[in-house]
Amino acid sequence: MMDKELLAESVSGLLEQAGFTISARCYLRPRSFDLAARKEDLFVLIKILSNIDGLNERTAVEVRRLAKHLLGRTILVGEKTRDQYLERGAVYFRYGIPTVSVPTLADCLLEGLLPLVYAAHGGLYVRINGTLLRQLRLDRGISLGSLASRLGLSRRTISKYEMESMDTSIDVAVKLEEIFEEELILPVDLFKSGNLEDKPEQITDNILQLLSQMGFEVFPTAQAPFNAVTRDEDLVVLTGISKFSQNMLKKAQLMSSLSAVARTQSAVIVEGESRVERIGDTAIIEKRELDTIGGTSEFEDLVLEKQNK
Repeated sequence: MMDKELLAESVSGLLEQAGFTISARCYLRPRSFDLAARKEDLFVLIKILSNIDGLNERTAVEVRRLAKHLLGRTILVGEKTRDQYLERGAVYFRYGIPTVSVPTLADCLLEGLLPLVYAAHGGLYVRINGTLLRQLRLDRGISLGSLASRLGLSRRTISKYEMESMDTSIDVAVKLEEIFEEELILPVDLFKSGNLEDKPEQITDNILQLLSQMGFEVFPTAQAPFNAVTRDEDLVVLTGISKFSQNMLKKAQLMSSLSAVARTQSAVIVEGESRVERIGDTAIIEKRELDTIGGTSEFEDLVLEKQNK
């Protein structure tokens, strides 16, 4: 099995080959994602694990929430689950995150071959174009009962296929395509946004509370290389909180790379004195400067002023 470092290099190289701009790797711990990537309007947060069962629910919820607030998508790239390697051309799901192998991702990004199969309890399944199936069946005068009999299924099952409320096995899907001589299998969209119930996070940090009082929406993080996504209608800021240190400098540099790909601003608010105004494109703001600000527009002005120094 490939170690995570080699796996990450493979993913990075593939994304660049496919025309994506990618961020610096997230080496700081904890980390809910490893890379950010963008191609035109598609922004993706990518988690990389050799064994995809290593993803826990807390991390999955955080990276999905981050993607939502940054108007992006998220995928997990791995090699195996339990004692089996991921099937090429199949999409797995872990806590709502589409999960694929590197070859499957390569087929999708470089060849335009979207996966047709997804893994779930009990095996591999496909989605059927139910509207087309019903139209073809009616056009050819085939009753639900007759089609069900040919497939060895119930009328209720065929009806569910047509309503797209039930997916089917590969074998049944292939038989349907043979019967009607039409393509009925729908591809799996790796970058489709899944539903996520976003419960408001309690803001416990004093500085984040101050930003909230200014009028920003503040979404705290627990495992990202920044402490919150801070936003209003005109501004999105990856926001860090730290004392001045070597670790803070590394964090600010990584935030600068991430914000460039995410098309946001980035700022670290320092408790105490700072020796610099910015690191890359990350504004470094002392807490005392924040205390003099009255609203969101003044904060935006301060961030832009720091970035231009």
